[in-house]
Amino acid sequence: MTSTKKAAGADWWRGAVIYQVYPRSYQDTDANGLGDIKGITRRLPHIAALGVDAIWLAPFFTSPMADMGYDVADYCDVDPIFGTLTDFDEMMAAAHELGLKVIIDQVISHTSDQHPWFVESRASRDNPKADWYVWADPKPDGTAPNNWLSIFGGPGWEWDGVRRQYYQHNFLTSQPDLNFHNSDVQDAVLAAVKFWLERGVDGFRLDTVNYYFCDKELRDNPPALVATGGLDAPESNPYGMQNHLHDKTQPENVGFLKRFRALLDQYEDRTTVGEVGDGARSLQTVAAYTSGGDKLHMCYTFDLLGPDFTPAHFRRCVGDFQDSVVDGWVCWAFSNHDVQRHVSRFALTEAEQPRVAKLAISLLSTLRGSICLYQGEELGLPEAELAFEDLRDPYGIRFWPAFKGRDGCRTPMPWEGGRAHAGFTTAEKSWLPVPYQHASLAVDKQEADEDSVLHHYRQTLAFRREYAALRDGDMTFLDTEQDVLAFTRSKHDETLLFVFNLSRKPVKVTLPEGIRLAKTIAMPGFGTADAGATVTLPELDVFCGALA
Repeated sequence: MTSTKKAAGADWWRGAVIYQVYPRSYQDTDANGLGDIKGITRRLPHIAALGVDAIWLAPFFTSPMADMGYDVADYCDVDPIFGTLTDFDEMMAAAHELGLKVIIDQVISHTSDQHPWFVESRASRDNPKADWYVWADPKPDGTAPNNWLSIFGGPGWEWDGVRRQYYQHNFLTSQPDLNFHNSDVQDAVLAAVKFWLERGVDGFRLDTVNYYFCDKELRDNPPALVATGGLDAPESNPYGMQNHLHDKTQPENVGFLKRFRALLDQYEDRTTVGEVGDGARSLQTVAAYTSGGDKLHMCYTFDLLGPDFTPAHFRRCVGDFQDSVVDGWVCWAFSNHDVQRHVSRFALTEAEQPRVAKLAISLLSTLRGSICLYQGEELGLPEAELAFEDLRDPYGIRFWPAFKGRDGCRTPMPWEGGRAHAGFTTAEKSWLPVPYQHASLAVDKQEADEDSVLHHYRQTLAFRREYAALRDGDMTFLDTEQDVLAFTRSKHDETLLFVFNLSRKPVKVTLPEGIRLAKTIAMPGFGTADAGATVTLPELDVFCGALA
């Protein structure tokens, strides 16, 4: 394998491009219809060729797979369906040889009910791990201790007949929540983190990072002022009808994140990125979790994971972050394994999907922050339409048909369009079907087309690397009289101007007074027309120039 020059040093994560791999859908090498770690190793050259800095692996730990691995039964081993620890070590060595950092998911707010910790905890009220999970007595009438809800539907409590108590679960009933008020729990979790640090992983993506602690007094959540699920949950889910003041985002979480960071700081060049799902409080939470240089390195929120593809939306999200999070850092993304693919969210027609895919990565690559790409978006994959009988996601099964779940963005990666299952597996059946439309967008087909979305991703990420201002430079929004997104990125003596037309009609933009262009810069895949005091942009297009 050929080494690729990447960002190095303690701040390699700042402005980095991270590529998310969903292991069960990337590449199957043992013909069981499920992707595996050896498959990831096989496809690392594809990832490195994109020009990214790191890969983030969704959970591959030992698990009964009730929630596709987000229900961990052993934090320090690989589930046999994915391979072995030796396979993981070989994959990581191959990634490092290619200049790729390796970030792994840490799902520590809860475990599987098959984890030995929970098996012991539920056995009695006086065993050594009796207080490792959130247990509570019922109300006098036998009902749950309070009104907390599960994101996956129904109450956030499950009755256990052995202990004759309820235990809390923010997700499935088979995903009991750990009690982080117990210091022994924190010690055990950090020991698992240290296990992977010693193996050489470069960082951790922290699932539901604001869910670690709940209110000690187990107080009821008040109703939400506006009953809407937002991006934390679909509108069909009553979870959005509560203001979640007491079941997550507790002040004690900051202290634990400091312990986590102190452990990481014992190792060189490691990083953390936290997932914050906190509704209207998300930016405040990100500010608290990333400030001071002693907690998380960066966080991401759900702000850009919705359907809004307008200048006002992006200016509000990015501007609010810059105003709220003074010394923290953000990781922006348009897609991941939990939301509908952004090409389907942003494009109005199938015909314009390739154009929208190209414009979206151009925009994402010019924002201030690190960015995360989700496997398949470099092919412009739309959301897969699946039949109910094909679903594997318990969330989608629970809320069908009002909410179809997350399987539509988790279908296998299409590698070879002319082969069965698009080259993902040689098994008779893959764990989720590969849609015909995805097979037509396979990697081998796009490699042969210089105008493909895949080539555009490579060119755009190369463009991002070319300019220091795009990695960690300042970002300033410009006011115009037109409905466009205009901003500058600046570092040292380099200032770049970007004007994005996200509409379906041409626009003529008068640049603000005082803005003087030194030259026009060709953005990959878009026009390079000269501009003076005005910029004329076709629909779904972008202008870039260097300022004098």
